[in-house]
Amino acid sequence: MSTKTETQSRGKAPAGERVADWADGRLGIYGGAKKNLRKVFPDHWSFLLGEIALYSFIIILLTGVYLTLFFKPSMAEVHYHGSYVPMQGVLMSEAYASTLDISFDVRGGLLMRQIHHWAALIFLVAMFVHMMRVFFTGAFRKPRELNWLFGFLLLVLGMFTGLTGYSLPDDLLSGTGIRFMEGAILAVPLVGTYMAMFLFGGEFPGTDIIPRFFAIHVLLLPGIMLGLVVAHLILVFYHKHTQYPGPGRTNNNVVGYPLMPIYMAKAGGFFFLVFGVISMISATFTINAVWVLGPYRPDKISTNAQPDWYMGFSEGLIRAMPAWEWVIPTGHTINFGVFIPLMLLPAVLGAIAVYPFFEAWVTKDQREHHLLDRPRNVPTRTAFGAAWISVYFVLLVGGGNDLWAIFFDLSINTITWFVRIGFFVVPVVVFMITRRICLGLQRRDRDKVLHGRETGIIKRLPHGEFVEVHEPLPPEQLHLLTQHHQYKAAELPPAVDKNGVESRPGIIEKVRVRISRGYFGEHGQVPKATPEEYKEIMSGHGHH
Repeated sequence: MSTKTETQSRGKAPAGERVADWADGRLGIYGGAKKNLRKVFPDHWSFLLGEIALYSFIIILLTGVYLTLFFKPSMAEVHYHGSYVPMQGVLMSEAYASTLDISFDVRGGLLMRQIHHWAALIFLVAMFVHMMRVFFTGAFRKPRELNWLFGFLLLVLGMFTGLTGYSLPDDLLSGTGIRFMEGAILAVPLVGTYMAMFLFGGEFPGTDIIPRFFAIHVLLLPGIMLGLVVAHLILVFYHKHTQYPGPGRTNNNVVGYPLMPIYMAKAGGFFFLVFGVISMISATFTINAVWVLGPYRPDKISTNAQPDWYMGFSEGLIRAMPAWEWVIPTGHTINFGVFIPLMLLPAVLGAIAVYPFFEAWVTKDQREHHLLDRPRNVPTRTAFGAAWISVYFVLLVGGGNDLWAIFFDLSINTITWFVRIGFFVVPVVVFMITRRICLGLQRRDRDKVLHGRETGIIKRLPHGEFVEVHEPLPPEQLHLLTQHHQYKAAELPPAVDKNGVESRPGIIEKVRVRISRGYFGEHGQVPKATPEEYKEIMSGHGHH
Protein backbone atom coordinates (compact mmCIF):
# COMPACT_ATOMS: atom_id res chain seq x y z
CA MET A 1 0.00 0.00 0.00
CA SER A 2 2.75 2.42 0.94
CA THR A 3 4.77 1.42 -2.14
CA LYS A 4 1.89 2.27 -4.47
CA THR A 5 1.38 5.63 -2.81
CA GLU A 6 5.05 6.48 -3.14
CA THR A 7 4.99 5.51 -6.84
CA GLN A 8 1.97 7.72 -7.51
CA SER A 9 3.65 10.55 -5.63
CA ARG A 10 6.82 10.19 -7.67
CA GLY A 11 4.89 10.08 -10.96
CA LYS A 12 2.74 13.15 -10.24
CA ALA A 13 3.90 16.34 -11.99
CA PRO A 14 4.49 19.52 -9.94
CA ALA A 15 1.59 21.92 -9.59
CA GLY A 16 3.19 24.57 -11.77
CA GLU A 17 3.79 22.12 -14.59
CA ARG A 18 0.20 20.85 -14.38
CA VAL A 19 -1.09 24.42 -14.67
CA ALA A 20 1.19 25.02 -17.67
CA ASP A 21 -0.03 21.81 -19.32
CA TRP A 22 -3.64 22.84 -18.72
CA ALA A 23 -3.03 26.28 -20.26
CA ASP A 24 -1.11 24.84 -23.22
CA GLY A 25 -3.98 22.47 -23.98
CA ARG A 26 -6.33 25.44 -24.36
CA LEU A 27 -4.07 28.27 -25.54
CA GLY A 28 -1.17 26.50 -27.26
CA ILE A 29 1.44 28.63 -25.55
CA TYR A 30 4.39 26.22 -25.42
CA GLY A 31 5.54 26.57 -29.03
CA GLY A 32 5.13 30.33 -29.17
CA ALA A 33 6.71 30.88 -25.77
CA LYS A 34 9.72 28.70 -26.61
CA LYS A 35 10.30 30.59 -29.83
CA ASN A 36 9.68 34.11 -28.56
CA LEU A 37 11.49 33.82 -25.24
CA ARG A 38 14.66 32.94 -27.14
CA LYS A 39 14.29 35.90 -29.48
CA VAL A 40 17.58 37.78 -29.82
CA PHE A 41 17.90 41.50 -29.10
CA PRO A 42 21.00 43.59 -29.87
CA ASP A 43 22.82 45.31 -27.05
CA HIS A 44 23.83 48.98 -27.08
CA TRP A 45 23.65 51.72 -24.46
CA SER A 46 21.48 53.98 -26.64
CA PHE A 47 18.71 51.36 -26.66
CA LEU A 48 18.29 52.03 -22.94
CA LEU A 49 16.68 55.40 -23.76
CA GLY A 50 13.49 53.68 -24.86
CA GLU A 51 13.56 51.49 -21.76
CA ILE A 52 13.86 54.56 -19.52
CA ALA A 53 10.74 55.97 -21.17
CA LEU A 54 8.87 52.68 -20.70
CA TYR A 55 9.86 52.28 -17.06
CA SER A 56 9.04 55.91 -16.29
CA PHE A 57 5.59 55.37 -17.79
CA ILE A 58 5.05 52.35 -15.55
CA ILE A 59 6.13 54.40 -12.52
CA ILE A 60 3.69 57.16 -13.53
CA LEU A 61 0.83 54.65 -13.67
CA LEU A 62 1.68 53.11 -10.29
CA THR A 63 2.03 56.41 -8.45
CA GLY A 64 -0.97 57.86 -10.28
CA VAL A 65 -3.21 55.08 -8.97
CA TYR A 66 -2.07 55.85 -5.42
CA LEU A 67 -2.69 59.59 -5.79
CA THR A 68 -6.13 59.00 -7.32
CA LEU A 69 -7.28 57.37 -4.09
CA PHE A 70 -6.89 60.64 -2.17
CA PHE A 71 -7.41 63.42 -4.71
CA LYS A 72 -10.80 65.15 -4.95
CA PRO A 73 -11.38 66.56 -8.45
CA SER A 74 -13.86 69.21 -7.39
CA MET A 75 -13.93 73.00 -7.66
CA ALA A 76 -16.36 73.36 -4.79
CA GLU A 77 -15.03 75.96 -2.37
CA VAL A 78 -14.06 75.01 1.19
CA HIS A 79 -12.10 76.55 4.04
CA TYR A 80 -8.86 74.73 4.69
CA HIS A 81 -8.38 73.23 8.17
CA GLY A 82 -5.51 70.83 7.55
CA SER A 83 -2.11 70.59 9.16
CA TYR A 84 -0.40 73.21 6.97
CA VAL A 85 -0.73 76.20 9.30
CA PRO A 86 -0.08 79.09 6.82
CA MET A 87 -3.15 78.05 4.78
CA GLN A 88 -5.60 77.44 7.62
CA GLY A 89 -8.89 79.24 7.11
CA VAL A 90 -8.08 80.17 3.49
CA LEU A 91 -10.91 79.72 0.97
CA MET A 92 -9.89 77.27 -1.74
CA SER A 93 -11.21 74.54 -4.01
CA GLU A 94 -11.51 70.96 -2.82
CA ALA A 95 -8.93 70.00 -5.46
CA TYR A 96 -6.34 72.30 -3.92
CA ALA A 97 -7.28 71.29 -0.36
CA SER A 98 -6.95 67.59 -1.19
CA THR A 99 -3.55 68.28 -2.78
CA LEU A 100 -2.42 69.86 0.50
CA ASP A 101 -3.80 66.87 2.41
CA ILE A 102 -1.88 64.48 0.15
CA SER A 103 1.28 66.52 0.70
CA PHE A 104 1.07 66.87 4.50
CA ASP A 105 -1.44 64.37 5.93
CA VAL A 106 -1.34 61.23 3.75
CA ARG A 107 1.51 58.89 4.65
CA GLY A 108 3.98 58.96 1.77
CA GLY A 109 1.73 61.31 -0.18
CA LEU A 110 4.28 64.03 -0.81
CA LEU A 111 6.88 61.51 -1.96
CA MET A 112 4.34 59.95 -4.33
CA ARG A 113 3.50 63.38 -5.75
CA GLN A 114 7.17 64.08 -6.25
CA ILE A 115 7.85 60.70 -7.89
CA HIS A 116 4.80 61.11 -10.12
CA HIS A 117 5.88 64.54 -11.33
CA TRP A 118 9.58 63.73 -11.77
CA ALA A 119 8.72 60.48 -13.57
CA ALA A 120 6.53 62.46 -15.98
CA LEU A 121 9.38 64.86 -16.75
CA ILE A 122 11.87 62.02 -17.23
CA PHE A 123 9.34 60.11 -19.33
CA LEU A 124 9.07 62.98 -21.79
CA VAL A 125 12.82 63.67 -21.78
CA ALA A 126 13.52 59.98 -22.48
CA MET A 127 10.96 59.89 -25.29
CA PHE A 128 12.37 63.06 -26.84
CA VAL A 129 15.96 61.80 -26.77
CA HIS A 130 14.88 58.29 -27.85
CA MET A 131 13.08 59.74 -30.89
CA MET A 132 16.15 61.77 -31.76
CA ARG A 133 18.28 58.61 -31.57
CA VAL A 134 15.83 56.87 -33.88
CA PHE A 135 15.82 59.85 -36.23
CA PHE A 136 19.57 60.36 -36.50
CA THR A 137 20.25 56.65 -37.03
CA GLY A 138 17.46 56.12 -39.58
CA ALA A 139 15.59 53.57 -37.47
CA PHE A 140 12.30 55.01 -38.79
CA ARG A 141 12.76 53.59 -42.30
CA LYS A 142 10.74 50.74 -43.76
CA PRO A 143 9.20 48.74 -42.11
CA ARG A 144 9.08 50.99 -39.02
CA GLU A 145 7.26 54.08 -40.27
CA LEU A 146 4.10 53.14 -38.35
CA ASN A 147 6.07 52.59 -35.17
CA TRP A 148 7.61 56.03 -35.61
CA LEU A 149 4.11 57.53 -35.71
CA PHE A 150 3.18 55.58 -32.58
CA GLY A 151 6.19 57.05 -30.80
CA PHE A 152 5.36 60.54 -32.03
CA LEU A 153 1.78 60.22 -30.79
CA LEU A 154 3.08 59.01 -27.43
CA LEU A 155 5.24 62.13 -27.17
CA VAL A 156 2.38 64.49 -28.05
CA LEU A 157 -0.13 62.70 -25.80
CA GLY A 158 2.45 62.70 -23.02
CA MET A 159 2.75 66.47 -23.35
CA PHE A 160 -1.00 66.99 -23.04
CA THR A 161 -1.24 64.43 -20.25
CA GLY A 162 1.36 66.44 -18.37
CA LEU A 163 -0.56 69.65 -19.07
CA THR A 164 -3.79 68.24 -17.65
CA GLY A 165 -1.89 66.66 -14.75
CA TYR A 166 -0.09 69.72 -13.40
CA SER A 167 -3.33 71.70 -13.80
CA LEU A 168 -5.27 69.48 -11.39
CA PRO A 169 -4.04 70.95 -8.04
CA ASP A 170 -5.77 74.25 -8.90
CA ASP A 171 -2.92 76.27 -7.44
CA LEU A 172 -1.94 79.72 -8.65
CA LEU A 173 0.68 78.43 -11.10
CA SER A 174 -1.50 75.78 -12.75
CA GLY A 175 -4.46 78.17 -12.86
CA THR A 176 -2.30 80.65 -14.75
CA GLY A 177 -1.44 77.89 -17.22
CA ILE A 178 -5.12 77.07 -17.75
CA ARG A 179 -5.80 80.76 -18.33
CA PHE A 180 -3.05 80.78 -20.94
CA MET A 181 -4.65 77.76 -22.63
CA GLU A 182 -8.08 79.42 -22.57
CA GLY A 183 -6.66 82.49 -24.29
CA ALA A 184 -5.15 80.30 -27.02
CA ILE A 185 -8.51 78.57 -27.57
CA LEU A 186 -10.35 81.91 -27.76
CA ALA A 187 -7.94 83.05 -30.49
CA VAL A 188 -9.30 80.44 -32.91
CA PRO A 189 -11.50 82.34 -35.38
CA LEU A 190 -15.24 81.64 -35.46
CA VAL A 191 -15.28 78.57 -33.20
CA GLY A 192 -12.89 79.62 -30.42
CA THR A 193 -15.55 81.01 -28.10
CA TYR A 194 -17.70 77.90 -28.52
CA MET A 195 -14.76 75.59 -27.83
CA ALA A 196 -13.89 77.51 -24.65
CA MET A 197 -17.50 77.48 -23.48
CA PHE A 198 -17.87 73.72 -23.99
CA LEU A 199 -14.52 72.96 -22.33
CA PHE A 200 -14.98 75.18 -19.28
CA GLY A 201 -18.74 74.78 -18.98
CA GLY A 202 -19.31 78.53 -19.21
CA GLU A 203 -17.21 81.57 -18.43
CA PHE A 204 -13.64 81.02 -17.22
CA PRO A 205 -12.81 79.37 -14.88
CA GLY A 206 -16.22 77.76 -14.44
CA THR A 207 -16.79 74.77 -12.18
CA ASP A 208 -16.18 71.88 -14.57
CA ILE A 209 -12.61 72.24 -15.79
CA ILE A 210 -10.91 70.31 -12.95
CA PRO A 211 -13.32 67.32 -13.06
CA ARG A 212 -12.99 67.21 -16.86
CA PHE A 213 -9.20 67.43 -16.75
CA PHE A 214 -9.23 64.69 -14.12
CA ALA A 215 -11.17 62.32 -16.39
CA ILE A 216 -8.92 63.18 -19.34
CA HIS A 217 -5.73 62.83 -17.27
CA VAL A 218 -6.66 59.63 -15.42
CA LEU A 219 -8.75 57.70 -17.98
CA LEU A 220 -8.71 58.96 -21.55
CA LEU A 221 -5.10 59.89 -22.30
CA PRO A 222 -3.42 57.13 -20.22
CA GLY A 223 -5.69 54.54 -21.82
CA ILE A 224 -4.75 55.66 -25.31
CA MET A 225 -1.08 55.85 -24.37
CA LEU A 226 -1.13 52.38 -22.82
CA GLY A 227 -2.58 51.00 -26.04
CA LEU A 228 0.08 52.79 -28.09
CA VAL A 229 2.86 51.49 -25.82
CA VAL A 230 1.62 47.91 -26.25
CA ALA A 231 1.32 48.35 -30.03
CA HIS A 232 4.77 49.95 -30.13
CA LEU A 233 6.36 47.02 -28.27
CA ILE A 234 4.52 44.45 -30.40
CA LEU A 235 5.87 46.04 -33.58
CA VAL A 236 9.39 46.20 -32.11
CA PHE A 237 9.09 42.49 -31.34
CA TYR A 238 7.58 41.66 -34.73
CA HIS A 239 9.98 43.67 -36.91
CA LYS A 240 12.98 42.69 -34.75
CA HIS A 241 15.15 45.37 -33.19
CA THR A 242 17.48 47.49 -35.30
CA GLN A 243 21.20 47.11 -34.71
CA TYR A 244 24.32 49.16 -35.31
CA PRO A 245 26.56 48.07 -38.21
CA GLY A 246 29.50 45.84 -37.45
CA PRO A 247 31.20 42.61 -38.49
CA GLY A 248 28.69 39.81 -38.99
CA ARG A 249 25.68 42.12 -38.78
CA THR A 250 23.38 42.35 -41.78
CA ASN A 251 19.79 43.23 -42.58
CA ASN A 252 18.95 39.54 -42.32
CA ASN A 253 20.21 38.71 -38.82
CA VAL A 254 20.37 40.05 -35.26
CA VAL A 255 23.51 39.82 -33.14
CA GLY A 256 22.83 40.09 -29.42
CA TYR A 257 21.42 38.28 -26.41
CA PRO A 258 18.26 36.15 -26.03
CA LEU A 259 15.23 37.64 -24.33
CA MET A 260 15.31 34.91 -21.67
CA PRO A 261 17.16 34.81 -19.41
CA ILE A 262 19.84 37.42 -20.18
CA TYR A 263 17.85 40.34 -21.57
CA MET A 264 14.97 39.98 -19.10
CA ALA A 265 17.40 39.90 -16.18
CA LYS A 266 19.15 43.04 -17.43
CA ALA A 267 15.85 44.78 -18.14
CA GLY A 268 14.46 43.90 -14.72
CA GLY A 269 17.52 45.23 -12.96
CA PHE A 270 17.44 48.40 -15.06
CA PHE A 271 13.79 49.00 -14.10
CA PHE A 272 14.64 49.03 -10.41
CA LEU A 273 17.65 51.23 -11.13
CA VAL A 274 15.43 53.78 -12.92
CA PHE A 275 12.85 53.57 -10.13
CA GLY A 276 15.58 54.10 -7.54
CA VAL A 277 17.11 57.10 -9.29
CA ILE A 278 13.71 58.77 -9.75
CA SER A 279 12.87 58.10 -6.09
CA MET A 280 16.19 59.56 -4.98
CA ILE A 281 15.66 62.69 -7.10
CA SER A 282 12.10 63.02 -5.79
CA ALA A 283 13.20 62.72 -2.17
CA THR A 284 15.97 65.28 -2.66
CA PHE A 285 14.65 67.98 -5.00
CA THR A 286 11.24 69.58 -4.48
CA ILE A 287 9.07 70.18 -7.52
CA ASN A 288 5.65 71.80 -7.79
CA ALA A 289 5.45 73.05 -4.20
CA VAL A 290 1.82 74.16 -4.51
CA TRP A 291 1.59 75.25 -0.86
CA VAL A 292 4.02 78.10 -1.55
CA LEU A 293 1.85 79.61 -4.29
CA GLY A 294 -1.61 79.33 -2.76
CA PRO A 295 -4.95 78.59 -4.45
CA TYR A 296 -5.79 80.01 -7.84
CA ARG A 297 -7.66 83.29 -8.08
CA PRO A 298 -8.36 84.96 -11.44
CA ASP A 299 -7.28 88.37 -10.13
CA LYS A 300 -3.78 87.17 -9.19
CA ILE A 301 -0.82 85.82 -11.10
CA SER A 302 2.34 84.23 -9.77
CA THR A 303 5.78 85.50 -10.64
CA ASN A 304 8.15 83.19 -12.53
CA ALA A 305 5.11 81.43 -13.97
CA GLN A 306 6.62 78.87 -16.35
CA PRO A 307 5.23 75.63 -17.82
CA ASP A 308 7.16 72.38 -17.67
CA TRP A 309 9.95 72.22 -20.26
CA TYR A 310 8.00 70.18 -22.81
CA MET A 311 5.32 72.90 -23.15
CA GLY A 312 7.78 75.79 -22.89
CA PHE A 313 8.23 76.10 -26.65
CA SER A 314 4.50 76.81 -27.09
CA GLU A 315 4.73 79.73 -24.67
CA GLY A 316 7.88 80.85 -26.47
CA LEU A 317 5.89 81.10 -29.69
CA ILE A 318 3.29 83.27 -27.97
CA ARG A 319 5.80 85.57 -26.26
CA ALA A 320 7.87 86.08 -29.41
CA MET A 321 4.94 86.77 -31.72
CA PRO A 322 4.10 90.47 -32.22
CA ALA A 323 0.67 91.53 -30.96
CA TRP A 324 -0.97 91.72 -34.38
CA GLU A 325 -4.73 91.73 -34.71
CA TRP A 326 -7.37 92.51 -37.31
CA VAL A 327 -10.86 93.80 -36.79
CA ILE A 328 -12.90 92.51 -39.70
CA PRO A 329 -15.99 94.42 -40.97
CA THR A 330 -18.36 92.14 -39.06
CA GLY A 331 -16.90 93.50 -35.83
CA HIS A 332 -14.97 90.36 -34.91
CA THR A 333 -11.32 90.58 -33.86
CA ILE A 334 -8.76 88.06 -35.10
CA ASN A 335 -5.81 87.95 -32.70
CA PHE A 336 -2.88 86.89 -34.89
CA GLY A 337 -0.55 87.33 -31.93
CA VAL A 338 -2.00 84.11 -30.51
CA PHE A 339 -3.59 82.43 -33.53
CA ILE A 340 -0.42 82.22 -35.66
CA PRO A 341 1.63 80.58 -32.87
CA LEU A 342 -1.30 78.23 -32.30
CA MET A 343 -1.04 77.17 -35.94
CA LEU A 344 2.76 76.93 -35.82
CA LEU A 345 2.60 74.55 -32.86
CA PRO A 346 1.46 71.52 -34.89
CA ALA A 347 3.84 72.55 -37.69
CA VAL A 348 6.87 72.49 -35.36
CA LEU A 349 5.81 69.08 -34.05
CA GLY A 350 4.39 67.66 -37.26
CA ALA A 351 7.50 68.37 -39.35
CA ILE A 352 9.37 65.57 -37.64
CA ALA A 353 6.33 63.27 -37.59
CA VAL A 354 6.05 63.14 -41.39
CA TYR A 355 9.78 63.08 -42.11
CA PRO A 356 10.04 59.28 -42.64
CA PHE A 357 7.50 59.50 -45.44
CA PHE A 358 9.23 62.54 -46.91
CA GLU A 359 12.60 60.77 -47.05
CA ALA A 360 11.01 57.62 -48.51
CA TRP A 361 9.47 59.80 -51.24
CA VAL A 362 12.83 61.43 -52.00
CA THR A 363 14.80 58.16 -52.14
CA LYS A 364 12.09 55.90 -53.61
CA ASP A 365 13.69 53.16 -51.51
CA GLN A 366 11.40 50.18 -50.90
CA ARG A 367 13.94 47.94 -49.14
CA GLU A 368 13.67 46.92 -45.50
CA HIS A 369 16.29 48.47 -43.25
CA HIS A 370 17.41 46.78 -40.04
CA LEU A 371 20.94 48.21 -39.88
CA LEU A 372 21.28 51.71 -38.46
CA ASP A 373 23.02 54.64 -40.11
CA ARG A 374 25.93 56.54 -38.69
CA PRO A 375 24.67 60.16 -38.56
CA ARG A 376 27.75 61.41 -40.44
CA ASN A 377 26.84 59.22 -43.43
CA VAL A 378 23.51 61.02 -43.90
CA PRO A 379 24.58 64.67 -43.59
CA THR A 380 21.37 66.31 -44.77
CA ARG A 381 19.09 64.27 -42.49
CA THR A 382 21.41 64.90 -39.53
CA ALA A 383 21.45 68.62 -40.33
CA PHE A 384 17.64 68.73 -40.47
CA GLY A 385 17.43 67.04 -37.06
CA ALA A 386 19.93 69.45 -35.51
CA ALA A 387 18.08 72.43 -37.03
CA TRP A 388 14.77 71.19 -35.60
CA ILE A 389 16.29 70.85 -32.14
CA SER A 390 17.76 74.35 -32.41
CA VAL A 391 14.29 75.78 -33.14
CA TYR A 392 12.96 73.97 -30.09
CA PHE A 393 15.61 75.44 -27.81
CA VAL A 394 15.27 78.95 -29.24
CA LEU A 395 11.57 78.82 -28.40
CA LEU A 396 12.38 77.53 -24.91
CA VAL A 397 14.45 80.69 -24.42
CA GLY A 398 11.44 82.70 -25.55
CA GLY A 399 9.16 80.87 -23.13
CA GLY A 400 11.38 81.93 -20.22
CA ASN A 401 12.41 85.37 -21.47
CA ASP A 402 11.48 87.02 -18.15
CA LEU A 403 13.70 84.63 -16.17
CA TRP A 404 16.60 85.09 -18.58
CA ALA A 405 16.21 88.83 -18.19
CA ILE A 406 16.12 88.67 -14.38
CA PHE A 407 18.90 86.18 -13.71
CA PHE A 408 21.31 87.40 -16.41
CA ASP A 409 20.48 91.10 -16.11
CA LEU A 410 19.42 91.36 -19.75
CA SER A 411 16.77 93.38 -21.53
CA ILE A 412 13.60 91.36 -22.02
CA ASN A 413 13.01 93.18 -25.31
CA THR A 414 16.46 92.16 -26.52
CA ILE A 415 15.75 88.53 -25.65
CA THR A 416 12.39 88.68 -27.41
CA TRP A 417 13.97 90.08 -30.58
CA PHE A 418 16.69 87.44 -30.39
CA VAL A 419 13.97 84.77 -30.37
CA ARG A 420 12.08 86.41 -33.25
CA ILE A 421 15.17 86.60 -35.44
CA GLY A 422 16.66 83.35 -34.17
CA PHE A 423 13.51 81.41 -35.08
CA PHE A 424 14.37 81.99 -38.74
CA VAL A 425 18.17 82.36 -38.66
CA VAL A 426 19.43 79.85 -36.05
CA PRO A 427 18.08 76.68 -37.74
CA VAL A 428 19.62 77.71 -41.08
CA VAL A 429 23.01 78.33 -39.47
CA VAL A 430 22.82 75.09 -37.46
CA PHE A 431 21.82 73.18 -40.61
CA MET A 432 24.79 74.47 -42.58
CA ILE A 433 27.32 73.92 -39.78
CA THR A 434 26.05 70.42 -38.99
CA ARG A 435 26.14 69.33 -42.61
CA ARG A 436 29.67 70.67 -43.05
CA ILE A 437 30.79 68.78 -39.94
CA CYS A 438 29.27 65.55 -41.27
CA LEU A 439 30.93 66.02 -44.66
CA GLY A 440 34.25 66.67 -42.95
CA LEU A 441 33.89 63.46 -40.94
CA GLN A 442 33.06 61.58 -44.15
CA ARG A 443 36.24 62.88 -45.77
CA ARG A 444 38.26 61.82 -42.74
CA ASP A 445 36.75 58.32 -42.90
CA ARG A 446 37.53 58.12 -46.60
CA ASP A 447 41.16 59.11 -45.96
CA LYS A 448 41.42 56.52 -43.22
CA VAL A 449 40.19 53.80 -45.54
CA LEU A 450 42.51 54.77 -48.39
CA HIS A 451 45.63 55.73 -46.45
CA GLY A 452 45.29 53.89 -43.16
CA ARG A 453 45.83 55.06 -39.62
CA GLU A 454 48.46 57.62 -38.67
CA THR A 455 51.15 55.96 -36.55
CA GLY A 456 53.17 59.01 -35.52
CA ILE A 457 56.32 57.42 -37.01
CA ILE A 458 58.27 59.75 -39.31
CA LYS A 459 60.27 58.18 -42.13
CA ARG A 460 62.77 59.81 -44.44
CA LEU A 461 62.55 58.75 -48.08
CA PRO A 462 65.67 58.25 -50.24
CA HIS A 463 65.20 61.59 -51.98
CA GLY A 464 65.07 63.42 -48.62
CA GLU A 465 61.30 63.83 -48.12
CA PHE A 466 59.93 63.19 -44.63
CA VAL A 467 56.58 61.36 -44.46
CA GLU A 468 54.50 59.87 -41.70
CA VAL A 469 54.07 56.11 -41.84
CA HIS A 470 50.47 54.92 -42.07
CA GLU A 471 49.31 51.42 -41.28
CA PRO A 472 46.23 49.74 -42.82
CA LEU A 473 43.07 49.65 -40.77
CA PRO A 474 41.94 46.31 -39.31
CA PRO A 475 39.17 44.56 -41.30
CA GLU A 476 36.54 45.32 -38.64
CA GLN A 477 37.10 49.07 -38.90
CA LEU A 478 37.30 48.94 -42.69
CA HIS A 479 33.91 47.24 -42.70
CA LEU A 480 32.43 49.87 -40.38
CA LEU A 481 33.65 52.75 -42.57
CA THR A 482 32.57 51.26 -45.89
CA GLN A 483 29.46 49.15 -45.24
CA HIS A 484 26.91 51.98 -45.59
CA HIS A 485 24.78 52.38 -48.71
CA GLN A 486 25.02 55.66 -50.60
CA TYR A 487 22.08 56.80 -52.70
CA LYS A 488 22.60 58.39 -56.08
CA ALA A 489 20.93 61.67 -56.85
CA ALA A 490 17.77 61.27 -58.92
CA GLU A 491 17.77 62.49 -62.50
CA LEU A 492 15.00 63.64 -64.77
CA PRO A 493 14.32 61.40 -67.76
CA PRO A 494 15.69 62.54 -71.14
CA ALA A 495 13.68 65.21 -72.89
CA VAL A 496 13.03 62.73 -75.72
CA ASP A 497 13.15 58.96 -75.20
CA LYS A 498 14.57 56.42 -77.65
CA ASN A 499 11.24 56.23 -79.46
CA GLY A 500 11.16 59.97 -80.03
CA VAL A 501 8.40 60.56 -77.50
CA GLU A 502 8.76 63.80 -75.55
CA SER A 503 9.04 63.39 -71.76
CA ARG A 504 7.10 65.81 -69.59
CA PRO A 505 7.75 65.16 -65.89
CA GLY A 506 5.34 66.83 -63.50
CA ILE A 507 6.16 69.62 -61.10
CA ILE A 508 6.18 67.21 -58.13
CA GLU A 509 8.74 64.98 -59.83
CA LYS A 510 10.92 67.98 -60.66
CA VAL A 511 10.81 69.05 -57.02
CA ARG A 512 11.71 65.53 -55.90
CA VAL A 513 14.71 65.42 -58.22
CA ARG A 514 15.93 68.81 -57.04
CA ILE A 515 15.64 67.73 -53.38
CA SER A 516 17.39 64.45 -54.18
CA ARG A 517 20.31 66.35 -55.71
CA GLY A 518 20.55 68.42 -52.55
CA TYR A 519 20.56 65.27 -50.44
CA PHE A 520 22.79 62.99 -52.48
CA GLY A 521 24.52 65.18 -55.06
CA GLU A 522 28.20 66.11 -55.07
CA HIS A 523 27.65 68.73 -52.36
CA GLY A 524 25.42 66.52 -50.21
CA GLN A 525 27.74 63.61 -49.53
CA VAL A 526 31.35 62.48 -49.96
CA PRO A 527 31.73 59.33 -52.10
CA LYS A 528 32.97 56.49 -49.99
CA ALA A 529 36.16 54.69 -50.96
CA THR A 530 35.73 51.95 -53.54
CA PRO A 531 37.64 48.63 -53.56
CA GLU A 532 39.41 49.73 -56.76
CA GLU A 533 40.72 52.91 -55.11
CA TYR A 534 41.80 50.94 -52.05
CA LYS A 535 43.71 48.40 -54.16
CA GLU A 536 45.43 51.18 -56.12
CA ILE A 537 46.54 52.91 -52.93
CA MET A 538 47.68 49.68 -51.31
CA SER A 539 49.70 48.75 -54.40
CA GLY A 540 52.10 51.55 -53.52
CA HIS A 541 50.82 54.49 -55.56
CA GLY A 542 50.62 57.23 -52.99
CA HIS A 543 50.61 54.93 -49.95
CA HIS A 544 53.16 55.47 -47.20
